[in-house]
Parts: sequence; C-alpha cells; structure tokens
Amino acid sequence: MKIVISLGGSVLTKELTMEHFKKYIDTVKLLAKKHKLILVIGGGKVCREYQKIGKQLGGQSKRLDFIGIMSTHINASTFVCGLGDKGYLVTWKPLKNTINEIGKNFGKKIIVCGGYDAGTSSDYDAAYFAKLVKADLLVNVSNVSGVYSEDPKINPNAKKFDKLSHDEFLKIIQKNAQIPGEHRLFDLKAAKLIKKYKIKTILIDGNNPDEIIKAVEGNHSGTVVG
Repeated sequence: MKIVISLGGSVLTKELTMEHFKKYIDTVKLLAKKHKLILVIGGGKVCREYQKIGKQLGGQSKRLDFIGIMSTHINASTFVCGLGDKGYLVTWKPLKNTINEIGKNFGKKIIVCGGYDAGTSSDYDAAYFAKLVKADLLVNVSNVSGVYSEDPKINPNAKKFDKLSHDEFLKIIQKNAQIPGEHRLFDLKAAKLIKKYKIKTILIDGNNPDEIIKAVEGNHSGTVVG
C-alpha cells in the first residue's frame, strides 16, 4: 500500500532520547518492507519550548510559526539519521516545491518530511502528500486514542467513535479548530482536504508504536474516517 504517516511530535519527543526515537524508527523500517511510505513529523515538545521562549522575547505570530516549522525539521532530520540509506529527507522549502522531489523518491526511499508553509500544520502537509501520491491510507499518530464526541480530558464520559464519515469528522473538528503549533486532535484545513479527496484516515494513540502497525493491518483501537 501507499501510506502516509503523520507522526505527532508530542509522541516522538515525549522522551527526547535515542532509545525512544529508535522505537518509531524500527516500526517504520518494518512497515517499509511491504509498503511505500511518507512520514511527516510534527514539532511536539521541541516546538513548544522554543515558541515559549520566542513569545517571551516578544516574537509575533509569523516568527513563532516559523519556529514551529523549523522544530519539525529538527525532529525529521534526527529521525532520518536512523534510517541510513533507506531514508530520504525533504528539507525545508515552500510546500509546492516538494512535489518533484516526492515524485522522484516515493517508493524508492522512506520519505521523511517536516512542516513547510507558514499557516499550515504537519497534519495538513501529511494530507497534501497523501493527495499527491494518491495514498491508500493516512495514519494520524497522536497521544489521543481516536475521535471523541468531546475532549475526553474535559469530559471523561465523551463517546469514542470507531468509524466516522468525512462529513461527521469535519463537524467534530470544526468545534475544536486548532492553529499551527497548538496541540489538538487534527487540523481543520487537513480535515477539509481529506474530505475533498476522500482519503481514508485512521487516528490512533501512538504512544505504543505497535499501534501504528496495527492501524495498517486493520486491528487497531483508533478511529477510521472515510
């Protein structure tokens, strides 16, 4: 299958150690034996710590947004080190300028990306790449175990959904829209994009990297959209 994985920085940088990164690197290597992969990595802890300092120093939103983009590339650059010659890093540039690079290397290497354009999130970039390569599946990896009727941290009685249509998912995201750099379930622009192109998406809790493999194999405990 052609698969795009949006790996939340909050999951990858939960423990900023080589051992923690390697768990996810090994998972991706295993999947790459059978599937064509693009990995889009978020900013997580690295992003929020640097943005906090930038904000305290008086940085405006555009500069804070750029800090967020660069933090995703710190994570992506670190991640690709563990892939050796099997990995290909798409360095920072305008998103539209990644198209040829993705086309030349998709299926030949494990493509690793960060964020690109200001005002968009790594969720959106993942959806964009899924559209670009006509992916069979987009896997969104965060620290939330799927889609709920409400924020389960606020309402412990919130209902978890096993499956949603794109329209149903979009309505839920619209109630909880995020801006780039914030840590919420999914980006609104990305939700609109996966609906427009009917991209099957699975949202999982990736604190156990085995759940990523389960999402691909179909026995996961997350939410299917589409």
